[in-house]
Amino acid sequence: MQQMYDVIIIGSGPGGVGAAIESKVLGLEKILVIEKGDNHSQTIRKFYKDNKRVDKVWQGQEVEIKGNVQFLDGTKESTLDYFDQLIDEEEIDVAFNSEVEKIEKDGDIFLVTTANAGYIAKHVIIAIGRMGKPNKPGYKIPLSIRQRVNYNLEKCTQGEKILVVGGGDSAVEYAVYLSSTNDVTLNYRRTEFSRINDINRQDLKDAVGYEKLRTRLGCNILSLENEEGLVKVNYDDGYSVVYDRAIYAIGGTTPIEFLKKCGVELNENKQPVITENYETKTEGMYIVGDLAVDSGGSIAIALNHAYHAVTHMLSK
Repeated sequence: MQQMYDVIIIGSGPGGVGAAIESKVLGLEKILVIEKGDNHSQTIRKFYKDNKRVDKVWQGQEVEIKGNVQFLDGTKESTLDYFDQLIDEEEIDVAFNSEVEKIEKDGDIFLVTTANAGYIAKHVIIAIGRMGKPNKPGYKIPLSIRQRVNYNLEKCTQGEKILVVGGGDSAVEYAVYLSSTNDVTLNYRRTEFSRINDINRQDLKDAVGYEKLRTRLGCNILSLENEEGLVKVNYDDGYSVVYDRAIYAIGGTTPIEFLKKCGVELNENKQPVITENYETKTEGMYIVGDLAVDSGGSIAIALNHAYHAVTHMLSK
């Protein structure tokens, strides 16, 4: 017979790992985490530069951790090590390289379908982030240069002429990090960076001041073209510049179609409708982490979501 899980958790970022740990600590035994990537914390692995600071206080949000996962300030590497340790110590079962296609409820049981297998559970917690589906520009990216248009740093090499597009912390961090080994331009459609933290603001000021990095502000990109295999960027100020690579750091998108396949009700802003306990309109299905708030990114908040969702789930 197919094993019945107490809870299946979709996604193994901080919210997903937190939900698994809370479930185990609070008494559940049959727990499965399903992750489409080959390891946990894909956003941290792919979208955080090496040695990036990972702080409990994110964008000025002071958060008191409520549950059993105590998160402290650290770096990208120490944070990944910490979540490795939690998964190992609590012996959490994780199905990697397994993308969930849909979730259906049959009576009191959830049917979770992936490309390779089907699972059943009493409860489901969706803990996927928006960065699994990064925002892309509205203009067309020619097929012939798509390998040179990226959304993280994975394909960058030293000595390239690189354009970074975006106005948030990730864009600034990418640009500053790359500027030590590359010729980098940071483009933002507004005339100033209003959303970045103080550390990144100072790092950007230093990089520009020492002429390690140039900025192109108050300027929109109209289109991209292929010029001899490189990325030609046409700006709305009348200039065009050719780069070896363009990196877009402009946030992520709510996975609307996936949520619809899971029976999640969306509001007029295409955000999931959830209660104060992070339960969806489908009883027994919860959403935690980035998708549960208007602007995600805080690991501490995701961990608190997980704690509250699991304690509510066990109280019913």
